[in-house]
Amino acid sequence: MTHMPAPPSTATDPTLEKTASCLPKRFLVALDASDHANRALTEAIKLGKSVGGAITGIHAYAAKLHDRRFRQMEGGLPERYRDEDMIEHQRQVHDDLISRGLYTISDSYHETAARGCAEAGLAYRHLSPEGKNYRRIVEAAENGDFDLLVLGALGLGAASGSLVGTVCERVVRRSLIDVLVIRDPDCAIGDGPIVVGLDGSPRSFGALRTAFEIGRRLNAEVHAVAAYDPYYHYVAFNKISGVLSDEASKVFRFKEQEKLHEELIDDGLAKIYQAHLDIARTMAAEEGVPLVCTLLDGKVYQAILGYLDRISASLLVIGRTGVHADPGLDIGGNAENLLRLTRCHVWLGQAAYTPALDIIAKETVAWSKEAEAKMERVPEAARKMVRMTILRFAQQRGHTLVTAALIDEATERFCPAGRGGKPKVETKMSWSETATQLIAGISDPAVAAGIRLSAEKRARRAGAATVGVDHVRPFLDTHAAPAPGWSAAALARIARVPEVVRPAVRQRAEADVLEAGAVEVTLETVEATIGEAREAMQRTMRSGGHGSRRGEKELDHGAGS
Repeated sequence: MTHMPAPPSTATDPTLEKTASCLPKRFLVALDASDHANRALTEAIKLGKSVGGAITGIHAYAAKLHDRRFRQMEGGLPERYRDEDMIEHQRQVHDDLISRGLYTISDSYHETAARGCAEAGLAYRHLSPEGKNYRRIVEAAENGDFDLLVLGALGLGAASGSLVGTVCERVVRRSLIDVLVIRDPDCAIGDGPIVVGLDGSPRSFGALRTAFEIGRRLNAEVHAVAAYDPYYHYVAFNKISGVLSDEASKVFRFKEQEKLHEELIDDGLAKIYQAHLDIARTMAAEEGVPLVCTLLDGKVYQAILGYLDRISASLLVIGRTGVHADPGLDIGGNAENLLRLTRCHVWLGQAAYTPALDIIAKETVAWSKEAEAKMERVPEAARKMVRMTILRFAQQRGHTLVTAALIDEATERFCPAGRGGKPKVETKMSWSETATQLIAGISDPAVAAGIRLSAEKRARRAGAATVGVDHVRPFLDTHAAPAPGWSAAALARIARVPEVVRPAVRQRAEADVLEAGAVEVTLETVEATIGEAREAMQRTMRSGGHGSRRGEKELDHGAGS
């Protein structure tokens, strides 16, 4: 019998030995006089002033590279410049221009930064190393006594359509300290909410503590989001079923595997990720920090991007890697996509923090052989999260040994659909004309097929008989998807809807407008959407669904406010 190994310890990754505490005090800021770099300096000064920190500016210049390139070009100079005296003169002129000129330019960057720091009462020192810029920045961050590296996503070489510059990307992948990437030169941290992405990993909880401190210092609202994807496996299994023979399906135990994934992901993962938010809420209460918590579903980075846009966030704080990271990974996939695509600034954290409940559970709870064997049946992609959830479940109930029976009890709570029964027979879904048009507008057939399956899964989860716009739009590019305007009265009404349900109501209202072929959400549309939401909640309650009473009260509260 194969036993599941214990979850990797923080010893496998030296950076995880750090713990999140207060804001950094020693800032390294990359300078190049670009708008992004100027905002990086401004934000570093603001944060540094709040903690009495010190700032070091760095600007690397590659004089030797320019000199080498000039000598490579000498053979192609016009005939009149090939006289040896003329060549030597040109070399001296070029050397004077490059060596002294680049140093002078670098020095001017530092003079501007030093003035800004002096006005804020902060100590400033400068670094002007010669060499490849990204390499010198990484070396300084690694060898210097710094807590945070601040740099712009783009520099002076930014071109139209650029997302992240090569210097920024190379530095982020190699930095061993926290990195704050400035995405919008016109946005200040604190102009909008600070959002933390949680996935249950120590780095995500470290990011949460960092966000608490930033929020306190800048008097900014802090939000925590946890996103999970209940659609991926549905799409994957449908694709696989089309290529497997009957014999291969039996060997792979395809139907059993499909049912297990559906039961776990449809209900279990939502509760697991909600548990991360519950822990975050407890941490916030202990810290005395107000916290808005939201559970999101969909492709993780896309769901978070949509949330950031909806609330006009000013900063996203996330761990550089997440719960599924293996040792040596430079940056997680969701972190990489968010860094490239979000409009707000991004803080990529290295610091780790393990909530007290998880520490106690891991140290005090053992596993029986039968329980370990049972865990082997859990899909590998979700095993680490499920294991921690069961540990929390055991610790909360005072158990010091996880047994197979305890796993069954936890499964009953987190995945009630998994307690036997026949697989659900899925009927073919009908599609609204507008939703069909959205799919038809996708040029890549493979992408369109995947979105079609995901939209149908979303419609089934919502209990809808027809796939509509609101089931398709979450899977489209947020910038390409159509978005109707809002009347002033509609905006005022949606603002009174409690924040926990506001995104869903807003999305439904916009979908109703698009389905009707209109271009603006009106007050009447919002009121009708709220009424539909109440009716849906009442139907769910009558059918024995969970969590609906709270949502109904919240909508009632919003209607009366």
